[in-house]
Amino acid sequence: GGRMEVLEETEEEEQREEELKALEISNNLQDVETKVSMEQVCVPSDVPDFDWSSIDTSQLPSSYKTNSLKEKKLLHIADHFLQQYAHLCPDRKPLFLHPVNECGLEKFVSTTVRPTLLPYAELYHWDGCASFVSDYLTMEPLESPLTPPSSLYSPTTILKYQRGNCFDFSVLLCSMLIGAGYDAYCVHGYATREICTLDETLKLCPLLRKPQEVPKEGMKKSNKYRVKPPPDLQSKFELQQEAKKVAETEAAQKNKEREEEKEVEKPEHDPLHGLHVHAWVLVLSGKKEVPETFFINPFTGNSHSTMDERFLGIESVWNHRNYWVNMQDCWNGCKDLIFDLGDTIRWEVLLSGSNKSLLLLSDAEEEKELFDKEADDTQEKEEEDMSFDMPPSWVAPIQIYPREFETCCSEGRKVILYKKAKLEKWAPYLNGNGLVKRLTVYADLDCTEVVEVREWFKNREDMLDMRETNKLTKLTTDYFSPGHLLHLKAHIYTSLVPETEYTMEFYNEARVDGLQKRVETANEMTEYFVGRDDFLHVRYMEFGKRGKKIHLAGTRTDINSRPIVQIKECFHRNPEKPADEDVAERIFLITEDMIQLTYHLKDKYITASKKDFFKAAEGDRKGNEIVMTPEMCITYQAGSSERDEELVHLYKLLQELTAEEKQLKQQVQQSEAEVLKILKIRENEETNVKLSVSIYNTGRNEKRRQQYEAMKNTTEDELWRQGEQDLDYLAPFLIQIGHREKMTKGQALRVRDDCLTDFKHRLINKANIIQARLEKAAEELQEKDQWFQKNQNRLSAEEEDDFLTRRSEAMFHIQILALRLNREKQAAPQKYLALEEKLRRDPRLAEHFGHA
Repeated sequence: GGRMEVLEETEEEEQREEELKALEISNNLQDVETKVSMEQVCVPSDVPDFDWSSIDTSQLPSSYKTNSLKEKKLLHIADHFLQQYAHLCPDRKPLFLHPVNECGLEKFVSTTVRPTLLPYAELYHWDGCASFVSDYLTMEPLESPLTPPSSLYSPTTILKYQRGNCFDFSVLLCSMLIGAGYDAYCVHGYATREICTLDETLKLCPLLRKPQEVPKEGMKKSNKYRVKPPPDLQSKFELQQEAKKVAETEAAQKNKEREEEKEVEKPEHDPLHGLHVHAWVLVLSGKKEVPETFFINPFTGNSHSTMDERFLGIESVWNHRNYWVNMQDCWNGCKDLIFDLGDTIRWEVLLSGSNKSLLLLSDAEEEKELFDKEADDTQEKEEEDMSFDMPPSWVAPIQIYPREFETCCSEGRKVILYKKAKLEKWAPYLNGNGLVKRLTVYADLDCTEVVEVREWFKNREDMLDMRETNKLTKLTTDYFSPGHLLHLKAHIYTSLVPETEYTMEFYNEARVDGLQKRVETANEMTEYFVGRDDFLHVRYMEFGKRGKKIHLAGTRTDINSRPIVQIKECFHRNPEKPADEDVAERIFLITEDMIQLTYHLKDKYITASKKDFFKAAEGDRKGNEIVMTPEMCITYQAGSSERDEELVHLYKLLQELTAEEKQLKQQVQQSEAEVLKILKIRENEETNVKLSVSIYNTGRNEKRRQQYEAMKNTTEDELWRQGEQDLDYLAPFLIQIGHREKMTKGQALRVRDDCLTDFKHRLINKANIIQARLEKAAEELQEKDQWFQKNQNRLSAEEEDDFLTRRSEAMFHIQILALRLNREKQAAPQKYLALEEKLRRDPRLAEHFGHA
């Protein structure tokens, strides 16, 4: 009976294994289908599959093709570590330790990280580095989504060909972040299918996310002496009803959005959930004032919390110093992980230094299962391994030239699909209109009906920065950076045809009149001002039906004038005037020949003083003078029983207002002319778009490039000869004989010999100075090397790297000095003979030495 049970259990186990194998085969087939569909989405159809086996590796440095003794020892330590890890953790997958590089040579992953600080301000911060890597490289899927790659190429090769998988992205990004001062690590782990395949179609575009509003908590300070506020006379019931209606509307809208999201955002069931291999970057808090540890997805350049549910587990992390294996349970994803890499219980370290590794087996187990050596030898070897420091990176220095950095996107263009949106990016100067980014928002999930288009521009001479176009309302909004010819800040319009609805915003600080905004419709125009001395802040103009054409003096534009019906101006309070003398609003009713003045409210008054003027008809005037009668002005003085004001004061005020009315009419016509001018200039700017080029950009600035090439063609020899011609070597020696026009042969001989002797001494002294500096630098380098040999065992890896960096700088300085000394020695005889020939031909000495 027992044997039958054993046989049944064995058959059941075999059946389970067969089912698992069948499931694995079906999953692999499904993976292939997923991979193919993913490649169709992520890789442009016009870009053929790249063949990595065809790349040229003949010009790569020797470090790419050979391993140093220290690297070989590191690989041996890694194999030893991997065997112990497989023995203690047989259920876990193999570690990603030493894949082959582009030359087919095994390299440890930590030595593939090459910390580099690149000379661009945008790359000094993590988000600039992440966005550059995600835009510059083209994503390639892993050959097998369930296992890490068999190869890991150098960041220099990845940059050269601008493509790679998630591990290539992560190593490059980690190298840049460490160089910029961050505590960054590459991560080998597991993520959702959408993260691994760069599927953003279920996500809202980051440019469409509304910033979270932080509620401002009112500061309530209890003060028994505080004045009680006036009672609130609003109906609380009405407020409650309005708030209830708003809450119901918002709740209905949210429910509708949630239902739509449920329909779309539910991804298809993934049978391989939790098994998709992915690589990303971990940034620990501390350095560069990073307040909290976070992840960076190198495919998108976005940061994620370590609690993000899309990151499902971590196998290991590494940087250029060490390699750590995660020993924590990832049943709940990365939410419960503690990223204290110094905790040897949670993180098993490869090169542990003085701390004993938890993975090291006892001598007996090691002798029995791993090696056939004596326990003492093994223990000595382990102790030697533990004190081993990571060798320097084998990767050549990472360089990104300005033209490549400017290109940003792989092949100049990149397209990302989001939920109901499409984001396109271009390299600067690739589009003739300066377009670098476009976001298209759709109304449906199939992205067929366009709702809105947002475009971003760079390097435009008209300073256009962004354009928003609403396809439903046909409304276009242009945003400008400071520096536009007409100080435009924003322009909202449906078309550039005059007298259509538009809104123009200006940089009021750059304008003399302080105009901030101008809004116009077919019959109205409103101008808003800021910071004016006359306290004017609004001017409203109303127009009638069109009349005849007039020509404004000082302008080139014929305006089909519209008669002005009224002009209304509003003023802020002038504290230097009494309130009943400070005009708050004045209205010029031009068609009715009437002027209305309203003054500011006085304190504790609810009515304002007013004056209404009725201008006399043409028949009631004497020439150009106004005949004033009491019926022509109606006055209301708030808080005063005096109804009548002296007629002479009203007469002078009416005269002033009449003169200002004429000026205002001219001002309105000038505003109309300015509008036409702006519209014409904007139309020309859009028709003939011009891009500005920096004078330092010699590649695109043709004029600057020609100057640079002309300067480059001028050789050093020509410059030296020109300097020699301008220099009079005989002047100091002619002073000694008194500047005589005619010299005897003996004097001429003395002058020549003194000049040549002095020049010879100068050449020798110059060479001696360079020789002394060279010897001093060599002695200092020798002393540093001796110090390093004595203290090498006591130095940390960072101190050792710092010393090697300073040593390479000193070696470079010595090489420069040696090169200068060699050049001086070679050029000295030629310079001496050139001076001798010049003296022989000098007209002051030629009569004595012309035969020589």
